[in-house]
Amino acid sequence: MHDERRRIEERVERIHNQRIKPAVYAAAVPFAVEAWQAPGEPVPFEEAAAASYAPFAMDTPWGPPWGTTWFRMRGRVPAEWAGRRVEAVIDLGFTGDWPGNQAEALVHRTDGTPLKAVNPLNQYVPIGNPATGGEEIDYLVEAASNPDILAGDFARPTPLGDVLTAGDKPLYTFRRADLAILDEEVWHLDLDVQVLRELMLELGEHDPRRHEIMHTLDRALDALDLDDISGSATAVREVLAPALARPAHASAHTLSGVGHAHIDSAWLWPIRETKRKTSRTFSNVTSLADEYDDFIFACSQAQQYEWVRDNYPHVWARIQESVKKGQWAPVGGMWVEADGNLPGGEALARQLIHGKRFFIEHFGVETKGVWLPDSFGYNASYPQLAKLAGNEWFLTQKLSWNQTNKLPHHTFWWEGIDGTRIFTHFPPIDTYNARFSGEEMSRTVRNYADKGRGTRSLAPFGWGDGGGGPTREIMERARRLADLEGSPKVVVEHPDAFFKAAREEYPDAPVWVGELYLELHRATYTSQARTKQGNRRSEHKLREAELWATTAALHAPGYAYPYEKLDRLWKTVLLHQFHDILPGSSIAWVHREAEAEYARVATELEELTAEAVAALGGGGPRVFNTSPRDRAEVVRTSTGAPAYVEVPAGGSAPLDGAAPPRPVTVTGRVLDNGLVRVEVAEDGTLASVRDLTADREVLADQGNLLRLHTDLPNYWDAWDIDKHYKNRYTDLLDADSVTVVEQDPLIGAIRVERSFGKGSKITQTITVRAGSRRIDVETEIDWHEAEKILKAAFPVDLRAPHSSAEIQFGHVQRPTHTNTSWEAARFEVYGHRWVHIGEPGYGVAVINDSTYGHDVSRTVREDGGTTTTVRLSLVRAPRVPDPEADQGRHRFTYALLPGASIEDAVAEGYALNLPLRVADAQGAPEPVVSVDGAGLTVEAVKLADDASGDVVVRLYESGGGRSRGTLRTGFPLAGVHVTDLLERPLAEGAGDAVVDGDGAVAVELRPFQVLTLRLKRAATAQ
Repeated sequence: MHDERRRIEERVERIHNQRIKPAVYAAAVPFAVEAWQAPGEPVPFEEAAAASYAPFAMDTPWGPPWGTTWFRMRGRVPAEWAGRRVEAVIDLGFTGDWPGNQAEALVHRTDGTPLKAVNPLNQYVPIGNPATGGEEIDYLVEAASNPDILAGDFARPTPLGDVLTAGDKPLYTFRRADLAILDEEVWHLDLDVQVLRELMLELGEHDPRRHEIMHTLDRALDALDLDDISGSATAVREVLAPALARPAHASAHTLSGVGHAHIDSAWLWPIRETKRKTSRTFSNVTSLADEYDDFIFACSQAQQYEWVRDNYPHVWARIQESVKKGQWAPVGGMWVEADGNLPGGEALARQLIHGKRFFIEHFGVETKGVWLPDSFGYNASYPQLAKLAGNEWFLTQKLSWNQTNKLPHHTFWWEGIDGTRIFTHFPPIDTYNARFSGEEMSRTVRNYADKGRGTRSLAPFGWGDGGGGPTREIMERARRLADLEGSPKVVVEHPDAFFKAAREEYPDAPVWVGELYLELHRATYTSQARTKQGNRRSEHKLREAELWATTAALHAPGYAYPYEKLDRLWKTVLLHQFHDILPGSSIAWVHREAEAEYARVATELEELTAEAVAALGGGGPRVFNTSPRDRAEVVRTSTGAPAYVEVPAGGSAPLDGAAPPRPVTVTGRVLDNGLVRVEVAEDGTLASVRDLTADREVLADQGNLLRLHTDLPNYWDAWDIDKHYKNRYTDLLDADSVTVVEQDPLIGAIRVERSFGKGSKITQTITVRAGSRRIDVETEIDWHEAEKILKAAFPVDLRAPHSSAEIQFGHVQRPTHTNTSWEAARFEVYGHRWVHIGEPGYGVAVINDSTYGHDVSRTVREDGGTTTTVRLSLVRAPRVPDPEADQGRHRFTYALLPGASIEDAVAEGYALNLPLRVADAQGAPEPVVSVDGAGLTVEAVKLADDASGDVVVRLYESGGGRSRGTLRTGFPLAGVHVTDLLERPLAEGAGDAVVDGDGAVAVELRPFQVLTLRLKRAATAQ
């Protein structure tokens, strides 16, 4: 029996691959081909159409890395092909099995109209079905010779990741450019055999259905004339038909297929290439929609739609028509599929705001769900933000990549830090590039964790990243699998329909509380430090520009709020939060351009802020405080001299308006300001940090210990940090110099200089300021290491059962023990501006201005005490996909804050990231808004996006407890509405806030609640 089974299986495989597949195209005639190599960057169609072309022969190498070659293809459909289905078939020299990371092309008519793309698994362009015979075909084909950066090896450094280093050697050899007849009966036979054979191989050895299919295939091939595949195909299909007609079991799992083409907005290609990838894929998708009425395609990322709208108007028009027909489903409601951990809270809100608004404005569609299949974990504020943006569901795929633990459910309610829940699904098919193979269908049922409670899951199908999206072959598979015995049932439908049905059948789905931590790709919290710093600085500069622009708009006659500029700058920042840019996992070209963009954004935002402050009028130096907490601290004047100031939250004060506190003293290597005393050791580490108010030593060992670890993960260099990195390290204890560099009553500072490794240098200035417990470590690194990670450790004399790390609009607590595999897997985690550890009665915070990755551990000392150590991940040196990642200079600051509560950590996190601004201004107006009440934190102040003149304030509860307080405005207030993120009033009766006689608004928030208020100005203030 075993020999018989093997004989049949081998027979089916050989005949299918060697006879049936080659017969799909019955006849072919070659195009006459000419070529023109575009110089440098891609050119518009008009320029290519006017270029001079030279004859080009098949089997000729073409395409330097990142080049564009235009091919002109001319041909005539033979008269005898009339009545047949005729197509152009183009093979640019496609290689490998990754369809989205190599050569691609967009085929145009000579009038510039895009027709369709050609990709490795989608090589045809329709001509006639049926053809009339004699058609003259004249195409201009824009072919991109994008290199396969990883070439099947995720650990091999390559210079191909930047046009500046890639060279000019041709990458591809053109194989085919033909007019051909598609033999539809053979093509369908090919698909019949594929589906049945794959199903057969997945069924169990003792399953009667497996044997039925096996013998049916054997009998069918007896009917195949190997010398006349076309002529005998119908007879073969008749034998197979009963096996394909047997219906699925009543209890069969239902797979909701959703057309998809995951396109990374940048990754192993630059942004400029993504703009072309979208046009190619979207051309394919709209073409497929014309052919299959039951086809539905879900597409996220408003940014990509905007690129197509601006650069490919013909494709944009086709998308709009497909949306109207119901075949194209805008989803996700975000500007891009952003990283799920690193964007700040307000930035994540703007991702949802700008994405949702785009789809409403251009398609009249309000998306209902967050579609994030590929981001590297998801913060615990997402449920609240998603719901505040009007979403009902959340989808991801990436959790299936966990290295250690499997999430126990595929369909569940996800509860965020404030208690908000959103219905969530991650597909058990474990891919967002499904093709409905037999293995995928079997995997779905095998994996599905909610058997017996739910009966359905979702499958995004289609080739991604420029692979062309869904294909007609995948659609044909879906049709055959719609109701087939032995397989899940497939229905192609809108994701909203899936989520509605899933929720109706499983309303009491289990609850997952807190972050969706991905147990993989932990190094994305640290890789490409300058990109991360650019994002952090941009987020805070945008906050600053909006606040002072709002202040000027309210109080400076003639000042015009810069709506368009702020909108454009926000979208630039949001784009670069894409989940392969901000995490640091893209090629060198992407990060080189990102750094340049962040510099441009910073310059423009500085100009906007300066203009707004200047509009308030000159009169003398004042200090402006953008943070949400009152500040009393030392600031540098325009001359560099220090001054002590007190400035209200969101307001300003005279530069010389405060009496200085107790002075700083510098004695040897000891800095003392009466609040903390810091002793720097001879080796440059912190030998002691004493909290003078609490009268206790903070450190349990050397503080600010710099440790250089070997960092070579098993795979995915820029993405991963594997646990074994901890086992090999060098402590940087050799100081070139330890020098007092500032000795002023307001500031004391000691500079430590070190040289290490392969010519790397690090300079750290340890600073203590009058009136502050914060100890700053201003850091400059000239980094030249490879496959290393640099950590900075603060071992604190605390027994902290957990650490608290700031995330978007709040914080999460993570255990410092490793009792279970879930805790052990979190050996590297992320936080935003601060990490806090504490025991009853005392806490310490570590603050930063641009780092995210860190680890927290706990050990018991020989004296019986406990040490809790916070280690910041400062910089890495992966070599794939960018061989020069993080090389060069870095400047950033982190700080130790002894005696800190969570509230202190929040305040100092804002303070470090929002430095006080000194500018020439007259007596500035009152703050636009001020809030009292512990834990009430203002995150954004701006004018409403509809240019109504209303003021929008977003605030949240930052301490993790209930908070009551009062909001007051610096302008006459006529009314207040509570709104969603899109600044739309909430349901009637739930959206009005009461303004008392003094113009104050009572505010009460639950733990970590986000609240958006729309403030209407009184008529006298207009």
